[in-house]
Amino acid sequence: MSTIRVSDIDVHYLVEGSGPWVTLSHSLTTDLSMWDPLAAALKKDYTVLRYDTRGHGGTSAPDGAYSFDMLVTDVLGLWDALKIERSHFVGLSMGGMIGQHLALAAPQRLGKLVIANSSSRIPPETGAIWDERIAQAQAQGTASLAEATLGRWFTPPFRAAQPALMARIAALIGGTPVAGYVGCGEAIRRLDITERLGAIVKPTLVIVGADDPGTPPAVSEVIARAIPGARLEIIPSASHISCLEQPEVFNRLVADFLGS
Repeated sequence: MSTIRVSDIDVHYLVEGSGPWVTLSHSLTTDLSMWDPLAAALKKDYTVLRYDTRGHGGTSAPDGAYSFDMLVTDVLGLWDALKIERSHFVGLSMGGMIGQHLALAAPQRLGKLVIANSSSRIPPETGAIWDERIAQAQAQGTASLAEATLGRWFTPPFRAAQPALMARIAALIGGTPVAGYVGCGEAIRRLDITERLGAIVKPTLVIVGADDPGTPPAVSEVIARAIPGARLEIIPSASHISCLEQPEVFNRLVADFLGS
């Protein structure tokens, strides 16, 4: 793993494998380790770039509200620093939001796009929920969000069967700097990009867990309908972090799509 200066922050990243570039972008309150299973599956055929988003993991966490323009600029700056002219992009949840904005901002830099368990718009009533979460993180720390977050991210049977993984993910949530949670949370609560998705020209795969309460299949259906030619895949027995709950299915869908 390495760190490189990009604009006003130090970005923590990991490069593995060989072949065409594919960039993996994680969810809110995790880090690049969320992608361990997918990276292991892809690195024999691709050069896999994982990075910690601004405010997460080993990447700097400046104070203040972030924006998706800022988060896209971070990706492009990282690509420039690593001399990556073009890369596929796989993003889950917040990472999928970054991917949508990236496809619009710099289509010439993007190969194929995978948007997993994500959304293109936060409605006003959900914006109030984000305000509450941000206030809780500021008052009580990010560890106070862990139990409720795990309940949304994984199905009850999976949580019961995977206590070690649940402890590891809870530690990632609690280890997220408050400034990073608040900064990214402010970007997410203002998300409203649905009407622009028709301009995305890149081959796109949309993935969602059938049991995802936070970004349910209906939300992914909106994204898939809006992006010309996009394909939707619904993974059974998976909630929000589908790449960890059903890694074999998730990895196969992504590898088949990138290789097609």
